[in-house]
Amino acid sequence: MTTAVRQRGVRTELAGVRKSYRGLEVLRGIDLVVEPGNVVAILGQSGTGKSVTLRQIIGLERPDAGRIVVGGIPVERYLALAPEEKPFRIAMVFQNAALLASLSVAENVSLRLREHALLPEAEIRDVTRRVLEQVELAGTEEKYPSELSGGMRKRAAIARALAVDPELILYDEPTADLDPILTEQIGGLIARIRETRGSTQIFVTHNVPLARAIADRIAVLDRGRIAEYLTPDELAASRYPLTREFLRAAGLEH
Repeated sequence: MTTAVRQRGVRTELAGVRKSYRGLEVLRGIDLVVEPGNVVAILGQSGTGKSVTLRQIIGLERPDAGRIVVGGIPVERYLALAPEEKPFRIAMVFQNAALLASLSVAENVSLRLREHALLPEAEIRDVTRRVLEQVELAGTEEKYPSELSGGMRKRAAIARALAVDPELILYDEPTADLDPILTEQIGGLIARIRETRGSTQIFVTHNVPLARAIADRIAVLDRGRIAEYLTPDELAASRYPLTREFLRAAGLEH
């Protein structure tokens, strides 16, 4: 899959990334390169380190070993920069949306902009309105998360990510707990972000049809390592046992 827009995304590289918790090694040497503007799905079983991988990229945790470079800058150096000094933005959409219940939709979406005083107030309002329109939530500005459906909360979380105009967006199970129709809508939104913004996007999922539909490349995570890194067409022809099991479970095995 390709996009006709100018690429705005940043190259993202992981080399030999390891992470353990209380002696249990979850990531055992992750090697992954995501090219600018690509959408990459990380496919794997529950508890195998998909979300852990995202947390290392965005800097919520520090790896025990290895190197992570985003946009040519080591992540630890990027995190040390003041907001106004960062040459690009990274955003993450959490599995549970992580909206603050006490804030309205507009306040949730604009929270990071206000925290870091990234824009004048009038521009913050304009950005908030614009990104809510992009995720088809126009008119929900004054609603609270409890008044939104699960799919709407996911879209509000994506709008919050888009508000900072990120060059890299990470999604932790963006379609978890959603029905097939809402899953398709979220997948379509990720595809539109690629087409209209050119952001690099990485999402973790169990959903093989979603990964095949919208990803440029699919990384199969098995036993703490990237076992395969394939195009959607290559995935269908894979003989790797875990990949075959995912295809069989999704009814896609030939």
